[in-house]
Amino acid sequence: MRLPLGLFALSAAAIAAAWAWLGQPVEMPQTPFAWGEKLYCVSYAPFRGQQNPLDGSTHIEPWQIEEDLRQLARLTDCVRTYSVDSGLDRIAEIAQRHGLKVLQGLWLSSHAGKNREQIETAVALANRFPNTIRAVIVGNEVLLRGEISASDLAGIIRGVKARVPVPVTYADVWEFWLRHTQIRDAVDFVTIHILPYWEDFPIPARNAAAHVEAIRRKMVDAFPDKEIIVGEVGWPSAGRMREGALPSPVNQARVIQDVLALAKRENYRVNVIEAFDQPWKRRLEGTVGGHWGFLDSGTRDFKFIWGEAVSNHPRWIWQAAGGIAFAALVFGAAYFARGRNHPSPVIWFGVAANATVGGILIGWAVENVPIEALSIGGWIRSLAMVAVAFAAPPVAAAALTANLAIPRFSDILNRNRPRDPIVCALGVSLILLGAIAMMLALGLVFDPRYRDFPFVPLTAATVPFLIHSLLRPRASGHRAAAETATAVLLAVSAAYIAFNEGFANWQALWLCAVLAALAFILTRVRGAPG
Repeated sequence: MRLPLGLFALSAAAIAAAWAWLGQPVEMPQTPFAWGEKLYCVSYAPFRGQQNPLDGSTHIEPWQIEEDLRQLARLTDCVRTYSVDSGLDRIAEIAQRHGLKVLQGLWLSSHAGKNREQIETAVALANRFPNTIRAVIVGNEVLLRGEISASDLAGIIRGVKARVPVPVTYADVWEFWLRHTQIRDAVDFVTIHILPYWEDFPIPARNAAAHVEAIRRKMVDAFPDKEIIVGEVGWPSAGRMREGALPSPVNQARVIQDVLALAKRENYRVNVIEAFDQPWKRRLEGTVGGHWGFLDSGTRDFKFIWGEAVSNHPRWIWQAAGGIAFAALVFGAAYFARGRNHPSPVIWFGVAANATVGGILIGWAVENVPIEALSIGGWIRSLAMVAVAFAAPPVAAAALTANLAIPRFSDILNRNRPRDPIVCALGVSLILLGAIAMMLALGLVFDPRYRDFPFVPLTAATVPFLIHSLLRPRASGHRAAAETATAVLLAVSAAYIAFNEGFANWQALWLCAVLAALAFILTRVRGAPG
């Protein structure tokens, strides 16, 4: 009894220490703003919850815009818009009441009729509110999407410019300005997007500000007779890594503040993307698409305060407490399942490792569910992963001390399944884990761009089986065909994912290591002789 109690104490201490490290606030650079100074401009879209501009029936009521702009007026002098649909044509009027300026956007696409509606509404707004609208932005990344030719776009810009009393520009990713230099002559100033995370060769957060400055200087050299405004720059607070570019609250706060400080020193204007998270973008760009705001979509609260330390896990104390309770559950399951067995110290150390890993990761896995789940299918998948992450540690610990083997898939799925509830729970958990892992692996092989790496729940679910496989002698008998085929698929997928994502992407490498560990576990499952 002393050994399990002592190991539980060590496990609890390790869980608390790990969460204290994970939740440690990271110091930020000094605020880039003097007292009372505000942002030049921020991208603003008012959509909340299930509201979606892609749904033609969506209409934003003026009171909702009023609430947002009242809050944003304390932070910025200006908001940038992208369209005049869905009630967004009221933004300029409401912004005027709050002393805000507007970079008025109009959305261009391949639909000529919709384009005419957007143009006419934006022109009318610019003439009605010439002291509020700083400029009209004719189209957003329409060249990037390939929906209009450069010559047609230039003609539209000139047509709008002839009808409004304010400057006119176009906004696109910086490379497309270099590819279509004829647009330069049609605009009053050049508006470029620099998003280090989305570059073809992603830029780590620590180098983002320097990258923005390098691109801006390149554009100044390319267009010496035009003012260059950075129309979009920012960083996501959640989502998948792209090579060394990691979305996180800490990195978002650092990148935005670094860029703003550099822009202030070099005296150029920056529009930050974006004010509020936009959940609807997750349908287009995955988790990362909905987390570019520096204000939360649900609470409408700031994710960070200028110049103050930021934590990636601000609720870490509760997660640590929950992890210690979970470790107690794992030890309890192992202790009561031992029966008349007398597990060796090695087995108890295996139980402790199981409990420690599960205790550290389970709170993290639960935290990620609402972030990574979107559709009904996404919620089912995320909840299934967390369910297996909850079940596997205590069940595998119980199987270890009870000296029970991992059953084959076929043992669980046929009519004569084992009667022992621990063996059944162990087998069902492994079947679910294998199915989820295959689905994730194949998704990351064939359609990876916007998919997350759910390494946390997958690790919490896999480690207990790995410890069991290493500490319990492999059963005799023939290889199980289904498990062997699954192992081969996971191993091949892991190798491809690691190569495809690059060795700077530690999220991908971690997930690949877990997939390889699961493949190893499955190769050790054996059927009865004969």
